[in-house]
Amino acid sequence: MKKFSLFTGSLTAGLSIAIGAFGAHAWKDYLRDINRLETFETAARYQMYGGIILLILGVWQMHISNKYLKTAGYLVFTGTLIFPGSLYLICITQNALWGAVAPIGGLAYISGMSLMAYATLKQT
Repeated sequence: MKKFSLFTGSLTAGLSIAIGAFGAHAWKDYLRDINRLETFETAARYQMYGGIILLILGVWQMHISNKYLKTAGYLVFTGTLIFPGSLYLICITQNALWGAVAPIGGLAYISGMSLMAYATLKQT
């Protein structure tokens, strides 16, 4: 699981930089025209948060491995796909209905972070 967290965290964080730069430069005028620049920036920021959390989980799992951290990794990765992904889809499709999907990703993020907190309490 530590390899999964480290790999997906690195990939997710790197992609957030690339996608964020694309939005800030190549798509900036388009995103302003459709009034979605802030939405795009929020997506890139939360994608980076997910990547950093996954990297932290990977390093943590190098020292301690338990089922809570493993499940937390999957939940954070799921949140990293769904939350920013739905915001990116709003920008790409100009369909605000994708916003109804975002809370699922947010719940996955929160659940993963809660499991990380629980794993800390269970740590001996």
